[in-house]
Amino acid sequence: MQYVFLVNPTAGTGYAGQVIRKLEPILKEKQTDYRIVESRYVGHCTELAARMAKDPEIKAVVAVGGDGTVSETAEGLCGTRKPMGIIPAGTGNDLIKSVGIPKDPEKALEALLERTASPVDTGTVNDRFFLNVCGTGFDVTVLDYTLAYKKRFRGLLPYLLGLLKAVSHYRPVYLEVTRDGRREAGEYLVCTIANGKYIGGGIPICPAADISDGKLNLILIRNVPRWKIPFYLPGLMLSQDLKFSITRHEAVESIRLLGQAMRINVDGDIRELEDVTFRIQPATLMLIH
Repeated sequence: MQYVFLVNPTAGTGYAGQVIRKLEPILKEKQTDYRIVESRYVGHCTELAARMAKDPEIKAVVAVGGDGTVSETAEGLCGTRKPMGIIPAGTGNDLIKSVGIPKDPEKALEALLERTASPVDTGTVNDRFFLNVCGTGFDVTVLDYTLAYKKRFRGLLPYLLGLLKAVSHYRPVYLEVTRDGRREAGEYLVCTIANGKYIGGGIPICPAADISDGKLNLILIRNVPRWKIPFYLPGLMLSQDLKFSITRHEAVESIRLLGQAMRINVDGDIRELEDVTFRIQPATLMLIH
């Protein structure tokens, strides 16, 4: 049976293409039956993966790229039972840190060929798919400023530069938050809905998250004056945000947010919404990890 590698040639400013060329000799040496398919536009990986899920000759569909490529591929395979693999080749590569896939592409390939698939959870945003982390607030402001830096740098650096710039431009968000039927409202610095643990190239926004536990993690961090934000940033980077006195963390199955012109981060893609509901989809993706 065949492994199909879905490659996003633009991921990691072209790094994904370099990665697959580097891995091809290894695949040939191991006499692996494989095929390489390149995506051509946003959403193409989802279309390709959905079509490949129906082919009994395909052993696994492997996303080669960053978190966007991974999320698109996972959407196409969600609910099909067709195994999915990941070769990290993007800017942030956040999901792999939650599921134990090596960062080094060669080691990730070795793990792919040796390990078996097991079910992980996915989620929906107003009935649209998501895989890793969503939210609104300070992290969306960081993403805004990160985009320009991602064209020049890989890894955590673009997010760190975006984070520093966001401090002086951030405005708090007023939200009505309902989780599992319980409601509250207020101004928040961060509102995160996490299936995975990491955002922003390795920031541990929810160290307690388990992508296989059938729950979403809601992290609410109350608003503070702008001059206090830098004092919380080291704790955020060092997995301490759930211990802040201004933080509330709960594991829930559904969350509804209401707010005026909310800018919602959905796996790194920013959408403007005013009423959004997040739901967990337990054990809907077979992931090799």
